[in-house]
Amino acid sequence: MESWLIPAAPVTFCEEIKKSRFITLLAHTDGVEAAKAFVESTRAAHPDARHHCVAWVAGPPDDSQQLGFSDDGEPAGTAGKPMLAQLMGSGVGEITAVVVRYYGGVLLGTGGLVKAYGGGVQQALNQLSTVRKMPLTEYTLWCDYAQLAGVEALLGQFDGKIVTSDYQASVHLRVALPHSRVEAFSARLADFSRGTLQLLNPKE
Repeated sequence: MESWLIPAAPVTFCEEIKKSRFITLLAHTDGVEAAKAFVESTRAAHPDARHHCVAWVAGPPDDSQQLGFSDDGEPAGTAGKPMLAQLMGSGVGEITAVVVRYYGGVLLGTGGLVKAYGGGVQQALNQLSTVRKMPLTEYTLWCDYAQLAGVEALLGQFDGKIVTSDYQASVHLRVALPHSRVEAFSARLADFSRGTLQLLNPKE
């Protein structure tokens, strides 16, 4: 995917169903380790809760390698899976949902649990604000001081940016560009510099 939506800010949604309190928390988590860290911090914040059910889409929405869920003691298939289904249906990536349940003494049944956990995530998603993430690929670029302003202007036109700059006899730049814009940027860079400038892999 060239770009995808990610959460702009965390969301918390609370509701009471048959005396059980359900607290749904959504957060931006870039990668599985970040997802696990968010789950652990939520557990620590709610140590007395009966269940901490979890689902995450920790990478781009279409990356099946970074999906995860847990029923955390609820009957199999009644919590993590319906939560994950809501996340996957949202088209948002790098997102983790934790539903904290304080048990109220009334059994909900499997259908009631699916509705409570999936519905909590759905309600939280309705409140979620998102931003579009465009992953950037890094390259190395050497240019003369006189060319620097032109290179900066070109990068701006192609949604790129300078990551680091090292001023030596010439300027050593590390630049980052969206993958889809690299070819067009390289062509414009060659025109601008009459063929003297080119993007190099960072190792070069």
